[in-house]
Amino acid sequence: MSLRLRLLVASLVLLVFGLTAAGFLSYSSLSSFLRSRTDAQLEAAVANVRRVITELPAGSTISKQDLGAAAPGVWVQLRGSDGATALEVQGYAWLAKPLTPALPAALPALTGTTYLGPMAWLTTASHEDGDVQFRVVVATTASAQTLVVGASLQEPQRTLRRLVMVELLAGALILIVAALIGIWLVTLGLRPLARMEAAAETIAEENLAGRLPGDNARTEVGRFARVLNTMLSRLELAFAERKASEERLRQSEERLRRFVADASHELRTPIAAVRAHAELYQRRGDKAGDARPVMAKIELESTRLARLVDDLLLLARLDEGRPMATQPVDLGALAADAVDAARTVDPTRAYGLTIDGSVEVRGDRDRLRQVLDNLLTNVQMHTPVGSEATVTVRAVGRDALVEVADRGAGLGEADQERIFERFFRADASRTRASGGAGLGLSIVAAIVTAHGGTVAAAPRPGGGMVFSARLPLLVDPA
Repeated sequence: MSLRLRLLVASLVLLVFGLTAAGFLSYSSLSSFLRSRTDAQLEAAVANVRRVITELPAGSTISKQDLGAAAPGVWVQLRGSDGATALEVQGYAWLAKPLTPALPAALPALTGTTYLGPMAWLTTASHEDGDVQFRVVVATTASAQTLVVGASLQEPQRTLRRLVMVELLAGALILIVAALIGIWLVTLGLRPLARMEAAAETIAEENLAGRLPGDNARTEVGRFARVLNTMLSRLELAFAERKASEERLRQSEERLRRFVADASHELRTPIAAVRAHAELYQRRGDKAGDARPVMAKIELESTRLARLVDDLLLLARLDEGRPMATQPVDLGALAADAVDAARTVDPTRAYGLTIDGSVEVRGDRDRLRQVLDNLLTNVQMHTPVGSEATVTVRAVGRDALVEVADRGAGLGEADQERIFERFFRADASRTRASGGAGLGLSIVAAIVTAHGGTVAAAPRPGGGMVFSARLPLLVDPA
């Protein structure tokens, strides 16, 4: 059973109980009133008859006409002291079939001390019509006669039956109207729930941004909608975090697979070269002049292999999140040392150095020096010989900014997004001897990230690239 139907049925059931209780109370009140009025009529008739009998001259008896005039509209019977009927007046002579009460063979004993003396009350059916009731009172007169007065309850019964019919018809009409109004009110009251239901059907795992309408805090439905919207917000955040985590895991797995494949490929080349030269030396033996160049090749490839293994080991340690050294480092002095070393290695290139004030960060001096060395090595390997390079160190807000700019061929937009990936080489045609393994800039990104910074690559106006690294300043600039 739906909530709408349950609410409607509950309301109608309560209304039925209320109408039944009201009908019962009104019926009981009217019945009591009508009986009290009939009893009052009978008492008045008894008082009148007693008065008329008391006022009769001595030795005379009351006539039938006087008895009827003293108690009009009621049935009156006057019995002698021996119990025999002396007079009887039919107060319902106008009826086609006059009605008389069916009295018991023995009248009830008189009790009480009312102003009319001891009395007895009884309700009995009519002789002529068993459906008609009579209200009868038994009293005595001053001459020790028994006075029996009865009033028909036919009219009160009809009145009560009409009341029952009116109550039934009115109750049925009220129930119909109440049902119609109840349907309208329940539909109106549950309309926010219907809108919430329609909105909830459109909300799924892929559409958690939707919200339920009607979050008015002044109503129960509104408060319920607000609670559900809060829950949906939390679910949306949880699903977003889960999807982001899954995406990061997928990307991490892809990077790991690519890293393993690239590392295996890069390691296989020098290992194969060492093995080939060793086999060559083994075939030729130690003939004069043959051993020295072969051993030189083996040493060169071994050095390259060791450098590649060191780079991979460094990246693995950075990925593990091992803590870095935290000491104050003057980036200006560090950049000056790196530029001096680059000039020594590549004296044909013009290196510019700009240091704007004292720029200090907290970190590992050797690793930060490696960042500068790798950026300058990248310039030496991928820009024309003799082209200029500029190193700038300055503070920008709360960050220290290190920029290395060159005048090379630059990079496309797609390459700029992947330049810091491991084993990525923008020019795939380069040999490993001239282009490297593609780990230099990925090491730069890993070291800067470990220091809480960021790296970026952007085109330089006039041609070339600008590689920048942002690190948190040790102290705010003046």
